[in-house]
Parts: sequence; C-alpha cells; structure tokens
Amino acid sequence: MTIAYPTTLAKRKSTSYLQRLDWVLVGGALALSIIGALLVYSATRSKQADAGLDPSSYLKKHILNLAVGLVLGIVISRFDYRLLRAYTPILYGISIVGLVLVLVPHLGHTINGAKAWFLLPGGFSFQPSEFAKIAIILGMSMILSEKRDAESEPRDIDVIYALGVAGVPIALIMLEPDLGTVLVITCAVLAIVAVSGAPARWLIGLIVAGVLVSFLVFKLGILSPYQVDRFTAFTDPTANTHGIGFNTTQARIAIGSGGIFGQGLFHGAQTQGHFVPENQTDFVYSVAGEELGFVGAVAIVVLLAVILWRAIYIAVRASDLFGRLVATGVATWFAFQAFENIGMNLGITPVTGVPLPFVSYGGSSMFANWLAIGLLINVHMRAKE
Repeated sequence: MTIAYPTTLAKRKSTSYLQRLDWVLVGGALALSIIGALLVYSATRSKQADAGLDPSSYLKKHILNLAVGLVLGIVISRFDYRLLRAYTPILYGISIVGLVLVLVPHLGHTINGAKAWFLLPGGFSFQPSEFAKIAIILGMSMILSEKRDAESEPRDIDVIYALGVAGVPIALIMLEPDLGTVLVITCAVLAIVAVSGAPARWLIGLIVAGVLVSFLVFKLGILSPYQVDRFTAFTDPTANTHGIGFNTTQARIAIGSGGIFGQGLFHGAQTQGHFVPENQTDFVYSVAGEELGFVGAVAIVVLLAVILWRAIYIAVRASDLFGRLVATGVATWFAFQAFENIGMNLGITPVTGVPLPFVSYGGSSMFANWLAIGLLINVHMRAKE
C-alpha cells in the first residue's frame, strides 16, 4: 500500500491547481498589465523628473498594485465560489459602508469632480466603487440563481430584490457623483438579468427607466458642472479645444500621430511633452496609440478581446446558474468599460473617467480587475468537477 505524505498531497494539490488554470485568460490579463506598466512609466517619468521626484514612482506603484492584485486573484480563485454565497451579504455590507463613508466630509477626497476616493499614506488612494462592482455582481447572481422548486425563471419578487441590491450602491455612487462607474454597473446589471432568464418585460422596463433616470440626472443638476461639460465636449469636440475639450483633442492628435508602428516607447511627442492630461489613467490608450502605433493599439484591443472570449466561454460552461451569472457580470463589466475608455480616447464616447482595465494606473481598479479574474478562474475550475 502506498502512503501519501502531507507534503506529497500538497504538491499534488498545487499541481492540480496550476493544471486547471485558464492560462489563456491569465496570460491575457498579465500581458495587459505589463503593457500598462510600460505605458504608465512612459506617461509619468518625465513629469516626475521635472518636479524633482522619483521618475519611476508610478511604475513602482503600478507593479506593486499588480502584485497585490495577483495575490487577491489567487486567493479568491482557490475559494469555491459556490461557498462564497454565504459570505456575499458580508462583502456587500462592507462595500455599502465604504460608499457611505467616502461621502462623509473630511473622509472622502474629491478628484475630477467626484468625491470617490480615500487618500492613503505613501501617495496611494482607495476607491470603494470599484469593489462595489464585484459586490453587486455577486449579490444579484446569488438572488437570481435561487430558483424555487421546478421554476424555469426567477420570480418577479426575486428580480425586484436583485435590482434593489444593485440600486442602493448605484444611488450612493451617483451622489459622488461618478456617472462612468454607474454606466458600467448598469450594463452588468442588464446582462445578469437577461441571462438569469427573467421575462423580457424586465429588460424593456429597465432600459426605459435608465433613459428616464439619465434625463432627470441632467435636468435636476445631480452631475457637477465639470461632468456636464465633459458630455457637452463630446457632442462638439471642436467647440472648446482650450478648455474641457482639450483632453480629447490632444488624445486624438497623439493617437493619429502614431502611424502604423508608433514613434517608439518613451519618444511620443504628445506624451513626453505632457500635452495629454491624465494620460496615465483615463487617457493611457493615447500613449499606446502614439508610441506603439496602430499595431500596439490593436494589440491591446486583441488582448482585451481574448479576456472577453474566455469570460464568455467560462459563463457558457459554468456548472450552475450562479457561476454563469457571475461570469456574465464580469464579462459585461470588462467589455463596456474597455469600450468606454478607448472610445473617449478616440472621441466616439463621452469622457466619463473610467480606467482601461489592467492598463490604466490605479490600485483600486487593478485590485478589482484581478479579483474578477479570480472569480472567472474559480468558475472555470469548478466547471470541470
């Protein structure tokens, strides 16, 4: 009889984990994160040097954020998502507390017109709304996957509960106000409701309600003047090229000057001349377009498409509805956020301030993205059991 010693069992378990990983998904996310590190470094090194600061400080923080994000993704991938249901109310409650506290005077910090950040020591910041995306996806998936007896679709009361779970954090995020994040979450909500099997009247109603709410948001002045100006600049980018339309105009110039192969990493005239504001976060895609050219810009889109393909594939093959809804929510989140960010760099969508997944600088965004990757891996692994 062969005796399996604890060290041997641990080694086998580790090997099994590595074998069951979706390496295409992980490789795509890692490649984007590494490309992002290079682009962030290119966008910030000369600005930091001119200010007498460490030129590589943003690069170091980006790599640290990536390392922490990887650890978070690994941890959540090893925790059976089917058991995660029991902890979803706790995670949801924590996210609500964070969204409330960030609105408290002297606690939350305002950046670009939105009171959405906590400032931390060492130049770091924390954005609760990024983690609210995960809490909403888990909360809605938990409720809508609880079918009663032989029911083939969620009951109306279940859909109402699920929308309530999404509605509370959405309302709090609108108070910041952060319309870009709300739009991302709204798309994920619609996708989860659609895949859950809810009657079509719910989708139609949600779309109509979304249009009405958007109209009221503008009419009632909930958005700050700065954010309203962002949308106005989208409708006519040439109206105020020295004001609110300056960012998008300079971003398009940078992308257009990149040509096929780009001006070379660290050699983009617009990037190194500091003509594109926020080009380590909102407009990081303009750095890719200028310095890596059409080839580099398309490579980023291809890597994003690979991640979306794997997310959809995982959703289709999920062993239960809960896993399918979680994967659907993550896939929609990544898809719409990437479209919105790249679109505002190209001038085809309004500037809403959402980061490019895995590429833009930002700890909260990086952590949330890798937590989402961890959830996808989790669903993928359990589908094989």
